Amino acid sequence: MQRILQPGEIETIDRTHFARILLPNPASIFAERAARVRQLAEGNPIADYLHFMAKIIDAQHAAAATLSTAPLDAAVLAQAQEHSMPLMPALEHIDPAWHGVLGTLLDTLSADDNSGGLPAPLQPLIAALRELNADERNDIARKLLQQEGSARDIGISPFVMAALQVTFAQRASQLSVGDVPYTDPATICPVCASEPVASVVRIGPHMAGHRYLHCGTCCTEWQMVRVKCSHCESTKGVRYQGIEGGKDVVMAETCDECGTYRKIVNQEKDPMAEPLADDLASLMLDLLMGETKFQRASPNPLLYVAVAEEEAQP
Repeated sequence: MQRILQPGEIETIDRTHFARILLPNPASIFAERAARVRQLAEGNPIADYLHFMAKIIDAQHAAAATLSTAPLDAAVLAQAQEHSMPLMPALEHIDPAWHGVLGTLLDTLSADDNSGGLPAPLQPLIAALRELNADERNDIARKLLQQEGSARDIGISPFVMAALQVTFAQRASQLSVGDVPYTDPATICPVCASEPVASVVRIGPHMAGHRYLHCGTCCTEWQMVRVKCSHCESTKGVRYQGIEGGKDVVMAETCDECGTYRKIVNQEKDPMAEPLADDLASLMLDLLMGETKFQRASPNPLLYVAVAEEEAQP
């Protein structure tokens, strides 16, 4: 039975309400991402690479199911709220649990005999990664979180970042939206202070048509208005570039003010679009953008080719 609204109640309805923060669900996000990567691999020039990335994401899903992390301390939450700062800046809150996640992830991949397991060229790198002590691994993790990964570590960086991502996503999932402060600048994740990997125009209740920035570390999403640079927040000179003849599901949002671009993924064009997966599968767009004056604003956590190439230059 419908209830008739009384005078005064109608005025209290907020017709502009939308979700400010979308917290991750580790129980489903990695499985859905792996499925999207496999879908995007069909007919893609980098299909073999994408299928391997899907295996890594499958392993993330398996690791997430076994992970239990401690909630944030109430004092940390209060301090972040008081100072409008991210709740757990990644560099300062690397949970030791990530080492166990990494082990589970590597074990899952190594046991994947039905689909080939780890490629032979990677096996020595993975063996060396297993032999590193916790301090050495943490040092690599900190460098990658600061986007300072070296060419020497490029082979292991996706595995390290995959383990960190599971751990941070699990911790973020334990928060409530009310825990997450309004932060400044709005271009970094309000939970872990990482940069977004891409942005996404969402569909669905309380978020339809709104653009969200997707954190590459903890998988949290936060709302930012469209036609605003997600790197410098300028509203001037923001344009969109895509591949000619494409479906415009993934576009490069460029900014004349700061000279960067970041991809924007549109679920209104494809309801299955997923920011990290679609970013990963659209490397052709990155190659085309490499011929322009615009530099990519931040990397995909599972892809550090650009960092290695820059370091390799004399």
